[in-house]
Amino acid sequence: MRKSSPIRIEVLRRLTQICVFAVCLMLAATGRGRAQSNQNQASPPAQSSVLLDRAVAVVNGHLILASDLDDEIRLSVLDPNQGGQGPLTPQRALEQLISRSLIEQQIRQEDAQTIEPSQAEVDARLAQIREQLPECVRQNCASDSGWKTFLSSHELAPERVEAYLRYRLEILRFIEQRFRQGIQISPQQIDSYYHDVLLPQYTPGDTIPPLDQVAPRIQEILLQRQVNVLFSSWLDNLRQEGEVEVLDPALAPAPGTNQIRQSSARGGP
Repeated sequence: MRKSSPIRIEVLRRLTQICVFAVCLMLAATGRGRAQSNQNQASPPAQSSVLLDRAVAVVNGHLILASDLDDEIRLSVLDPNQGGQGPLTPQRALEQLISRSLIEQQIRQEDAQTIEPSQAEVDARLAQIREQLPECVRQNCASDSGWKTFLSSHELAPERVEAYLRYRLEILRFIEQRFRQGIQISPQQIDSYYHDVLLPQYTPGDTIPPLDQVAPRIQEILLQRQVNVLFSSWLDNLRQEGEVEVLDPALAPAPGTNQIRQSSARGGP
């Protein structure tokens, strides 16, 4: 048997030591990698968390989401009067959404084609808002730049505003067809609303629209108020006959209060 030389044995020994050292480094790196991976899985970074939408109410199987509630509150800037009740609260916003959902379900059971507003009607309503809404008057919403600034300040998209107005006009027409017969709005009522409710919303220096220009819109508001009285019991019946459940306890109406009293079709000039 051939003997290995001392030099060859020394070289093999050194190579063995180097290989063992390299293997140890690889194992140590693998251990650190696994530990880091386990740590990441156990404690995911805050940036990776996703906030999911949640349901706040169910109306005859139709979900009302928290995002719908936020959307309703943002869109309430288009209705600054709010019946003298101040800024729209989440509780009242949910009442409006429930009312609207009940009415929408009734509309869909009938011939919606006879109720759907035309694009010209939606454009006319939008033009009224841009020219007559007190905050829009101050921000010159009649101009494209002023309107863009107004929408941006309230986190609204033009498409969402148009869809909202179309929806409100549709509901208003449905309500009018059912309950408007026999309701008359006098010139005295329009004049009183103009001086007592509308004018105080403007600040000194604002360009105030004349009465004859806003009279049709005031008549619409006063009509809606009277219609509310007539159809509130109808809405109560819809709720009693249907299934309405508020899932968020913080949004539930106070005991003893009427839960549905708003048409969601109301609006200010």
